[in-house]
Amino acid sequence: MADMATTDRRIFFTGTTGYVGGSILSRLIDHPTYKSSEVSVLIRPSKKDKSSVFESLGLKPVIGTNHDLELLTEQASQADVVFSCADADDLSAAEAVLKGLKQRHERTGTQPILIHTSGTGVLTDNAKGLHSSDIIYDDLNLDQIASLPPTQLHRNVDLTIQEADKEGYIRSYIILPSTIYSLAETKLVELGVQNPRSLQIPMLIREGIRRGQAKVVGEGKNRWPNVHIDDIADLFIVVYENALSGKAGHGRDGYYFGENGEHRLYDVAKEIAKVMHELGKSKTAEPEPFTGKDYEQNEELLYLGTNSRCRAHRGRLLGWNPKHTTEDLFKSIGPEMEYLIKHEGF
Repeated sequence: MADMATTDRRIFFTGTTGYVGGSILSRLIDHPTYKSSEVSVLIRPSKKDKSSVFESLGLKPVIGTNHDLELLTEQASQADVVFSCADADDLSAAEAVLKGLKQRHERTGTQPILIHTSGTGVLTDNAKGLHSSDIIYDDLNLDQIASLPPTQLHRNVDLTIQEADKEGYIRSYIILPSTIYSLAETKLVELGVQNPRSLQIPMLIREGIRRGQAKVVGEGKNRWPNVHIDDIADLFIVVYENALSGKAGHGRDGYYFGENGEHRLYDVAKEIAKVMHELGKSKTAEPEPFTGKDYEQNEELLYLGTNSRCRAHRGRLLGWNPKHTTEDLFKSIGPEMEYLIKHEGF
């Protein structure tokens, strides 16, 4: 742990062991600012036995969850920077963090930094895989983003954070990843304390294997942007660096999409079908539509049939340079499937 006398900043980190959070934290540990920072990380009680792993990396474990609101407020009140990487829809947790940051502002007169993880789910429609959309959001188009209704996914939390920035007691930076893909290969994964997998594509793989046939929502005509896990972690660090220097836009100017390509759901399902068939897990190499019964058993499947289209210009203007493309997404499906089969007993 950095000596208190040489600590330039205190950082509080949530979502520590998650797919995204763990990948960002691994980069933060290797960042030049780390040696002069004190980094407290929220660790679930179920992971308490892993505390020594985090301590060995110079981190300060704080045992608790997003439901421990007083703890969140206390930790945020001591932080110069908060990375919120746990749950994009937990309004109570966001309010607890903001309460603590406001206390810090009132005590010190400084504006602490909040880097919050949202998602391009805020852009979704109800296409059910039946059509694409011509609406493409641009993170430099402030009026277009402001037109998003408060009923959209993640939006209530995003607006609450933006309002706090407007009131002047924080500087907020909201990063919106799209479909994140590929197995995470980080220091924390190697140490056995980070989830290495994403959600959307593994869900589609899992549902197909369970049914012995690759599946797709509707006709799979809907489109989503995508981003490799390494590239989205890099975006967080680029925003962090530019937030420290005061170069990054915040508040209304502080929305950063994370994308470097786009895919149709059908094309992803088709690749899953191909790999499943090669592994003897699917009757054919063509995906079939989910049924009404499938949706009854798992309502989240319909989310995969939405459109979410955007262009990430703001991060690139700060120096973000994503390296992976949609072709890499398709290449990641085989390893994802092998991991799922190995670790979930299929």
